[in-house]
Parts: sequence; structure tokens; C-alpha cells
Amino acid sequence: MPSYRRTSALVAALSAAALTALTPTAAQAHGAVFNPVSRIAACYAEGPESPDSQVCKDLVADSGTQPLYDWNEVNIANADGRHQAVIPDGKLCSANRDKYRALDWARTDWPATAVAPGAFGFRIRVTAPHSGTMTMYITKPGFDPTQPLKWSDLDTAPVAVYGTTRTATDGYYAFNGTLPARTGRHIVYMVWQRNDSPEAFYSCSDVTFGGTAAQAQGARAQAPTEAKIAAGAALSTVSHAGHGGDEQPPALSADAAGSPSSPLPLALAGAGTLAAFGAGSLLLTRPRRRGES
Repeated sequence: MPSYRRTSALVAALSAAALTALTPTAAQAHGAVFNPVSRIAACYAEGPESPDSQVCKDLVADSGTQPLYDWNEVNIANADGRHQAVIPDGKLCSANRDKYRALDWARTDWPATAVAPGAFGFRIRVTAPHSGTMTMYITKPGFDPTQPLKWSDLDTAPVAVYGTTRTATDGYYAFNGTLPARTGRHIVYMVWQRNDSPEAFYSCSDVTFGGTAAQAQGARAQAPTEAKIAAGAALSTVSHAGHGGDEQPPALSADAAGSPSSPLPLALAGAGTLAAFGAGSLLLTRPRRRGES
């Protein structure tokens, strides 16, 4: 093979290696309910390594920290609208995924959001917007939070239905719904079905009606800050950078973005890979002296 052809082949191989080194390989992910705060979002906000509430401590003891770092992943890839067929009773909060099994625990000490009957503003933090329908349900009057959540526990009338698009303002879907009259502890359940894919997402948020007395058994749920999201992204096994097609990660405004973790390590790693590629290219393409092969 002539030397210039060998040089071209080697340069192409180095280019492929450099691109592979710089290309993320994590699976994609999508979001979680931040108002009312979902179980997984509340525990992630407390901190996967040292959560505050007993239920979040127990979750980490049972399942490790990874489910919390992957807070935006509770999904079923091939649900295709068959939610009750693919998720059995008692497994609604985990979407029947063993990784998230602790989310199904029927306990009254999950961090909760205090709510009241009437208008309510839902907020869902998304790392990859999708076209589809987001439906919010609430448990029926008389729901017993000490028993595993069943499909029959959910009121058939949704408290909100929202058509999602492939864009999300500052990384959020925000829409209004109406909460009915309830007392005590209840669960708001989200089903988000894409219409451009069979994939669907699920979420449980604990809420309390009736003020502090109803909430006494659990801590007040807080959503993760943007700084917390950025700080944990490197430990996630799922992507925080959009998903396929023409979808893009949501652009955050400066005041919403908080203080992200420094991009310097990634930049240095990328620069090192490209520098090595550039040096190899120069060596391979330098003029040959007579007699060199």
C-alpha cells in the first residue's frame, strides 16, 4: 500500500477514536414532577449520599444511590398506552421496575407537599421534552396510604391533562389543574405518554390536605435546585442532554440555571484527546525522506 494511503487510513482511524472518546454513551432520560414534588425528586433533593428523612435513608439502604442520581428516568420503553397492562397493582410508582422498587413503599413518612382544593400549578422538570400527553390523577376519597397503590385507588377523572411539546420553557412544563376536596394524605400520579414513541413515564407525588396536622408524619418535600441537578449529573447513568430526533435539551435562563458544576474536567479531557489526534496527524502527514517506507 502506498504511504499516503496508509497515512489516510491511520488518520481516519484516529478521527473515529477521538469522536468515540468524546461521545456520551449514557441512556436517555426525561424528567420528574417538581410540584407537587415526586418521591424520587424529594429524596434526590435531600442528597443521595446523606438523605435527611428516614424513608429516603431506607431507600438508599435498599437500592443504593443510583436510582436517585437517575431521578429523571422512571419509564417504560414500550408502554404504548397499555399502562394498566404493563404495570401491576402495587407497582405504579416504580413503573414495575426493580431499580425503583422502593418508590412503591406504602409509608406515611414520604416527604409531602401541602395542598388545598382548587386551582393548582403543576411543574415538571424535563431534561428531554417530548411530544405527547401528560395526565395527572389523584387518589380517591378514603385512600389508605398504608396500603400499596392500586389502579382502582385513582379517581378516573384526571385533575389535569396537558399536551406536551418538544420544547420546554427553562426546562419545565408548567400547566394548571384543579385539585378536588380531600382530607389527609393522598398521592398525585402522573402518566406521560409520548405520541411519537411507545415510551411512557410515571411518577408518584405525596400530598397532604388540611395543613400541618395532616403533614406531621412526613417532612415537607422540596424539589432539587438547578445547582443540585448539575452537581449530580456526572454520577447519573442516564443523559441530561436531550433525546433523539430534533429534540434538544431545554435551554435554561441565567437565573434559572443556578451555579452548574464546572465544565473544566470535560473540556480538558476533550482537549487532550483532540491534541493527541492532532499530533498523530502531523507525524503521519510530514514529508517522507528518501528511503523511508
